Amino acid sequence: MRGLIDRFLDHIAFERGLAENTRAAYETDLLAFAESLQLMGEVSDFSQVTRDHIAAFLAEQRGRRMSVATLARRLVAIKIFFAFLCAEGHVAENVAEVMAAPRKGRVLPRTLSEAQVSKLLASVSGERPRDVRDRAMLELFYACGMRVSEVAALRVSDVRLPDGVMRCVGKGDKQRAIPLGSEARRWLERYLAQARPAYARGCEAEQGLFLTQRGAPFSRQGIFDMLVKRAQAAQLGEGLSPHVLRHCFATHLLAHGANVRAIQEMLGHADIATTQVYTHVDSEQVTRTHARFHPRHTRVLPAG
Repeated sequence: MRGLIDRFLDHIAFERGLAENTRAAYETDLLAFAESLQLMGEVSDFSQVTRDHIAAFLAEQRGRRMSVATLARRLVAIKIFFAFLCAEGHVAENVAEVMAAPRKGRVLPRTLSEAQVSKLLASVSGERPRDVRDRAMLELFYACGMRVSEVAALRVSDVRLPDGVMRCVGKGDKQRAIPLGSEARRWLERYLAQARPAYARGCEAEQGLFLTQRGAPFSRQGIFDMLVKRAQAAQLGEGLSPHVLRHCFATHLLAHGANVRAIQEMLGHADIATTQVYTHVDSEQVTRTHARFHPRHTRVLPAG
């Protein structure tokens, strides 16, 4: 069973150009499914799997308090896997094809106000290489709305200072160029001139953009840890992540009149529906907009 799972993972990684994180998630999902089948003791081959087996697996996962999003992803992985098995002739039909995923609903991530973002950025100051590096990274997150995996993978050659853009390789190896803005550009210039040489220690072979104390590129977890420490120092509480800054990027652009289609391009979303979820407008803004622009809204005139 493991052999077929490995073949499937290699197939979708090649055919769809899936990001490594997505491939790892599918691997986790399918191995959990295979383990569950073995524990049931009724199945030794995927050709013996029925819809009842899949339903029993999802019920068992639900009993472990897996999130609705995780359950939905696991069913998607099983569906795609069985479509592959069917196409390869390993099973007669895709028994998972007509199964409905649990409803995920609309989950909106935490966001910060513009004042809170300014507070975070302003709290990271100083002449030390670490301060310059962290400030440049935070300015980049807010200016470009990049994913944490995209920032971790950046190379020095991706910074296009003369053009004022950052080259980014996103999901599916799709490239995009994102405007930097004046502040992010200024801090990146300073980082490249002052701070990065202190971390690179003259090693010209290392081309990663953001380097740790050991001169190695940041990992995703390292970026998370840095942001958590900086958020706590700025007294912004817990739960702040690179994804929150990505969400701030989108919502603040929308609030200032940016086109949703342009935001979609900068975020690297294949489907504009995904962008519309990220770029929700809070209820107070909706009320203010209605009060300001609707012709039938009653305005209170000053006395006298």
